[in-house]
Amino acid sequence: MLTVPQPTTYAPPAVELSQAAVSFGRQEKAIVALQETSLRIADGEFVALVGPSGCGKSTIMRLAAGLLQPTSGAVIIGGREVGAKALRIGMAFQNPTMLPWLTIERNVMLPLKIVKPFRSEYQAKKNGEFRDRVRALLADVGLDKFANHYPWQLSGGMLQRANLCRALVHEPRLLLLDEPFGALDQFTREELWGTMQSLWMKRKPTVLLITHDLKEAGFLASRICVMSARPGRIIDDSTVDFHRPRTIEMTFEHDFVALNQRLRELIIDARSDTAILGA
Repeated sequence: MLTVPQPTTYAPPAVELSQAAVSFGRQEKAIVALQETSLRIADGEFVALVGPSGCGKSTIMRLAAGLLQPTSGAVIIGGREVGAKALRIGMAFQNPTMLPWLTIERNVMLPLKIVKPFRSEYQAKKNGEFRDRVRALLADVGLDKFANHYPWQLSGGMLQRANLCRALVHEPRLLLLDEPFGALDQFTREELWGTMQSLWMKRKPTVLLITHDLKEAGFLASRICVMSARPGRIIDDSTVDFHRPRTIEMTFEHDFVALNQRLRELIIDARSDTAILGA
């Protein structure tokens, strides 16, 4: 009896840069911010971008968010070229930027008031359902008792927890994190790594993280891409296969320290190459 092979379904990557390049300016005066770069991020994957300052990490994030069009090449999110249709994306930055006249609950709820399809549902008075969603998220990050507080009543770490909730409340297909923990002290930052890891493991959004902290990248990411100095390009793409949930104690183990040192050497070499070229 013959068995007919079943056709396999192809799942497009959540994020794909295909020979994407970005230049600013015209002709001979143009500044190349990003060389032709290709990058594929699978659905539900957590990828960190590291590299020297000014290497093009934020340029890649702006491409993924649809805030910038490539000079050449293509950027495809969820099978659609960026710009073809608005996609559901969550973003969190170093500064939480909460509206001071709104409670934490209402700040977190803001995307539900402006992002489709939730906007029409919110206008249809489904506030109670959305409030339950917000409260559940706040509980996940230990802020359920602070829902009715105002931003000025919370610490920097608590505000960043609320910021992560706001970035996830509308169930984005892609979560973009640009140095979200960079302004916090070391202990608070490490606590929030655990918070972010728990949120990702529970909800599995596709995440693109920009960070200068190699320890942070190794703790959170399933892949780490290292970029050269400007004009930026990806010079290394490594899988991080440490068991989850990861702990701070793990960051002192030999394999983790070795990964951190390897990433550091790659970035030092990239900086040195640029210095030689500029001499």
